[in-house]
Amino acid sequence: MADKLHFSLVSPERELFSGLVDQVDAPGSEGDFGVLAHHAPFMTTLKEGQVRVYVDGKVTVYEVRGGFADVTPEGLTILAEHAQEAA
Repeated sequence: MADKLHFSLVSPERELFSGLVDQVDAPGSEGDFGVLAHHAPFMTTLKEGQVRVYVDGKVTVYEVRGGFADVTPEGLTILAEHAQEAA
């Protein structure tokens, strides 16, 4: 079994997602990026775009506008100014 990454997506209104995932792709202000388990720590601002969450072969897409992404040894947290699941 491959290692999993703990991921949380939080907006001012609520937590949209929290759990173990295979990969997350996000729209960084300096370019899109992907995060897997054991990624090197970093922090970046986000631009408007899509956050794609990969879990066991399924992809869930969220629309985000602004915010921050923080990768730590514990996982990835995205604090978005606005976020909602894509239709």
